[in-house]
Amino acid sequence: MDARQLVATIAPGANVREVASGANKIFRIIEDDGSSSVIKVYASASRERRERHALEALAGTHGVPAILDRGTDYDTPWIRMVDGGAWTLATLPENHQLARRAGAILRAVHDTAGTAISNLEGGMDGDWVGSHYFSTLRRLERYRRRLLLSPDLLRRALTSPPPRGGNPRPGHTNPRPGKFAVNDAGDVMLLDWEWGTLAPPEWDLSLALWRMKVEVTPAAADALHAGYGATLPDDRLRPWIAFHTARWMLDAAERRDGRLGDLDYLRDELEAALAHS
Repeated sequence: MDARQLVATIAPGANVREVASGANKIFRIIEDDGSSSVIKVYASASRERRERHALEALAGTHGVPAILDRGTDYDTPWIRMVDGGAWTLATLPENHQLARRAGAILRAVHDTAGTAISNLEGGMDGDWVGSHYFSTLRRLERYRRRLLLSPDLLRRALTSPPPRGGNPRPGHTNPRPGKFAVNDAGDVMLLDWEWGTLAPPEWDLSLALWRMKVEVTPAAADALHAGYGATLPDDRLRPWIAFHTARWMLDAAERRDGRLGDLDYLRDELEAALAHS
């Protein structure tokens, strides 16, 4: 039984629309009365368990999806959640009010200190981030030519200070504009908690600011920053952007063959992040 057939047995008679396809399948369920929800069908039990753990730990937190139902049918795990909306901050026209709401959601998540969002007792603390930063850069060296990275750029990255962050708190770890869903009423919800864990709050905030700037506009990033309600100065932000760009380049290089010219902008972002180091 495929994912769509499974969803049809969970919500018989409803209008089922597939809205995302990848390792997991996501369907919007529209009932006869117009109400809607989302069913996520997971590729493995471990994926479902990770997301469920995070959602249950953050239950009631502003902007985090609520679980309506869950189960395992035909050996396939699924979760039914509140529908966050058909749009995202990546697909809508620039809207600073929505960007501020996204920032407020990140702050609400980070303020749930002590929440056991994952099975990691200490999470990704400052020592882990520093070690991961340098190991990522060293692994990038083997793809330097494909990524058109100069030896000087990598040298400067390896000799620059790693990102600094506060004590680990519950975090999303990938809060890009496309992860912030928006409904007809203008409510914002942060989706996809499969990789939620304990991490320095600067991880989420820096990545959200960087991607909002790249994918939307710098003004939208400023609005998100204002909505967060705490400042991450440029001298603290830049090393985090270097960290994120290096991670994204490494991930792409390890998954794809051939020249990676479409990642030229990441090289430029890394260069800019290191310009003042």
